[in-house]
Amino acid sequence: MSFTIKPFAALAGALVAVLSLSACGASGPDAPTRNTKKVTDGAEVDSGAIKVRDLLLVAQPDGSAVLVATIINSADSADALTGITANGITGLIGNAPVVLATDKPAIFSGVSANAVAVIPSLNVQPGNRVPVILTFTGTPEIKIDAIVREQAGIYADVTSPVTANTLQPSGQKKPGTTK
Repeated sequence: MSFTIKPFAALAGALVAVLSLSACGASGPDAPTRNTKKVTDGAEVDSGAIKVRDLLLVAQPDGSAVLVATIINSADSADALTGITANGITGLIGNAPVVLATDKPAIFSGVSANAVAVIPSLNVQPGNRVPVILTFTGTPEIKIDAIVREQAGIYADVTSPVTANTLQPSGQKKPGTTK
């Protein structure tokens, strides 16, 4: 019986090459993929139990901007978003205040939207950032630096689904209601 080492050496060499190439150097505590914090250009902020995700504004042809964001309340009790200000301009909110029930996200814009907010006359060019202030009933105000995006690409369908006369200035009660 003749036994040669060459086939086994070739197989072992191939196995070492495959294992070393598949590691890519992207493992361990300093791996670049571990250090990725954000995958969107929207702002993200946590304030106590309130979590704001992917907040940005989409510029509209009339100079207004539509809020895109998800706000989550993880507290044991409900809170409410009572006001939005962008670049010093009071936003208009549909069905204000926006009730933030525990673990029930308020989604501004998109196919799953259950809330709407528009900043009238923002008149900020896409690509610029503006200060946004969110006010709540039970949480201190949240200040965010938000980017304004063009109504194109993934934001092409972001429009206000309601007319301005159905929105209320944030922080105010609707006429004839207790809300």
